[in-house]
Amino acid sequence: MTPMLSRFARHFLLSVQFFTRIPVTGRLADWVGFSPAMLRASAAHFPGVGWLVGGLVVAFTAGLLAWLPPTHFSPLVVAVWGTAFGVLLTGAFHEDGLADVFDGLGGSPDRDRALIIMKDSRVGAFGAIDLMLVLLGKVSLLALIGSVSPALLCVVLFLAHVVSRTWPLLLIRFMPHVGDAAGSKSKPLADQITRGSLAVAFVWVCLAFGLVGWAQITLNLMVSGHETGAFFQALLNALGASGLTLLIVWRWFWRRLQGFTGDCLGAAQQLCELAFYLGFALSL
Repeated sequence: MTPMLSRFARHFLLSVQFFTRIPVTGRLADWVGFSPAMLRASAAHFPGVGWLVGGLVVAFTAGLLAWLPPTHFSPLVVAVWGTAFGVLLTGAFHEDGLADVFDGLGGSPDRDRALIIMKDSRVGAFGAIDLMLVLLGKVSLLALIGSVSPALLCVVLFLAHVVSRTWPLLLIRFMPHVGDAAGSKSKPLADQITRGSLAVAFVWVCLAFGLVGWAQITLNLMVSGHETGAFFQALLNALGASGLTLLIVWRWFWRRLQGFTGDCLGAAQQLCELAFYLGFALSL
């Protein structure tokens, strides 16, 4: 393995280790290693984690669809269990950030007090209600898309996981970190996200869309040939809805916190993922 390929693999695996519960242990973990500089470099592979998590969720979803009886309730069943499987893979890492952000920003109009609430491990009413609504939103939209086409459900699941893990990198790049520098796991990431790392991240995204585009144009896997244009337009609408959500979240964090914390990154990922599903569903 060349030094460049070895560095790429180590940074990717460190990102998997940091943001999922997929085991990277033993001799493999020793080979990967760790340093704050490596963690910063691993940010380029957050969308690659989306490839892995999204791909596993799609495989799980497709397997369930193949085994379940073909009834009107099957898309709802796979939406629930697929969402649960995704949470299991990540250890609810992003969902925890979402709940903490809404607890803090909903619990106090004061910036410093909100930051203190966000650090509290307990979940309050604002966090619990918002988390429940976001999960219900995901399940309902995925069930709707799955009722139209199981193939579309798998494609949207995969792309949403990749795209939603890309947008938060812009927060890291262009906003200051305002969390506890000593205790925050996200602080090494916030020190510096280079333009090169952003470029690698967007390559991951382009490859994901390229794979889907190739599968549709070459194999007509998602829709019939004459519907290809509408399919790609729906994907663009989903991407636009997700990006617009990032801008709204960005403005919200800046107005309330004048920066971001690690919890803010998790909240942004969850809301952008939900917006991707909504944008696609509205285009059906």
